[in-house]
Amino acid sequence: MSEQFDEMGPIDYVVVEFPGNRMTGEGFPLLVDLVERGLIRILDLMFIRKDEDGSVSALEIADLTGDGNLDLAVFEGAQSGLLGQDDLEEAAAAVEPGNSAGLLIYENVWAAPFATALRRGGAQLVASGRVPVQAILASLEAAEETD
Repeated sequence: MSEQFDEMGPIDYVVVEFPGNRMTGEGFPLLVDLVERGLIRILDLMFIRKDEDGSVSALEIADLTGDGNLDLAVFEGAQSGLLGQDDLEEAAAAVEPGNSAGLLIYENVWAAPFATALRRGGAQLVASGRVPVQAILASLEAAEETD
């Protein structure tokens, strides 16, 4: 079993908020495409709704957009067990009341050969992070103002 994990790519998570519980579904085909092209592997996918009173409930992967079509049926059952109640509560804390959110844990399959080679050589990942697009845009805007 540990040999299987030795060959995995980096694992990431994202929490995506949908203001007003409005899920258009526009990103779903792109997510499916990433999976079909073997770039990522979905380990967990869950949706939550945070009511105005702050109460949180899990949403089933079904007709999320309300258009009568089953959304994300291809990911139904994508549950590795990595997401627990504490993760849902932490994600809910980042979501404004009256909104919904998607929680996604995925393996970066594209990076697996690189990560595997590093681990074989004894390397260990000691830090990781992401720079939000908003931070980059703000930085570029500030740089333009000083020029």
